[in-house]
Amino acid sequence: DDKAPEPRITTGHRGETWGCEKCGLTVEKVTKRFGHNIAVDKVSFSVDKPAMIGIIGRSGAGKSTFLRMMNRLTDACEGQIHFDGENVLDYAGKRKRAWQSQCAMIFQQFNLVPRMDVVSNVLHGTLNRRSTLTTVFNLFPREDIHRAIGILDRLGIAEQAPKRAEALSGGQQQRVAIARALMQDPKIILADEPIASLDPMNAKIVMDALRRIHEEDGRMVIANLHTLDTARQYCDRVIGMRQGQVVFDGPPSELTTSVAREIYGADESFSEASTSTSLDVLDRAQPALVRPAGLAA
Repeated sequence: DDKAPEPRITTGHRGETWGCEKCGLTVEKVTKRFGHNIAVDKVSFSVDKPAMIGIIGRSGAGKSTFLRMMNRLTDACEGQIHFDGENVLDYAGKRKRAWQSQCAMIFQQFNLVPRMDVVSNVLHGTLNRRSTLTTVFNLFPREDIHRAIGILDRLGIAEQAPKRAEALSGGQQQRVAIARALMQDPKIILADEPIASLDPMNAKIVMDALRRIHEEDGRMVIANLHTLDTARQYCDRVIGMRQGQVVFDGPPSELTTSVAREIYGADESFSEASTSTSLDVLDRAQPALVRPAGLAA
């Protein structure tokens, strides 16, 4: 029987790992401490095939710290992260840099070089496999330049290639950051709050692009998200974190309002509309934001 196992609500099951023994990605009791503060607390989950996974939770839940440990930008205190049978937390030197190419990172603030042209920013996705000399003199093979422009075209911004990155809108800059990640030809794309600083229309364009990359390329995408409607619309699976722990792991259909309150530690006054990036939800919620004159906020 090839039917995938049913996702589980994980409250009360700290440190548990489930799924196929030959999973592509297995996270086992990963923990990160900063002094006496536990930022990530025994996080465990497995992914047996490429999927688009959303990680949700309030600010400070440990979402960004976890992605940074996956990409090896910061070290874990305990635990293991296995990909294709190897513990990537053991990597150092060239193997660590190679992993960071396979596991590309996209940041909320884009991390582009503002005064550099767009296509050169994209080509910087190849730095891990280039020599120091070619890096210093900014020399790129013709085939890499053509490939970079092709990726920009796929993302609908090829005409921006000769412009400085700082001349682009936020949504366009985030697509340049996605193109830079694709230049690495990664197996996994990690997106840390990729739409947090974007307006609803640009947020939709960026999330559409990430979903298309997952579906068309078969890449695993793991994105930290701050809105429930985005997670429901784009993700195959949602992981909820609270105070460093996984408290929910399941399909978007199980992400009910009561479950969301548990994830966010909210009371009955919790409203999804207050965090939504959906144009439709914002339009419906607008009348509620208008207060009668003289009524205190």
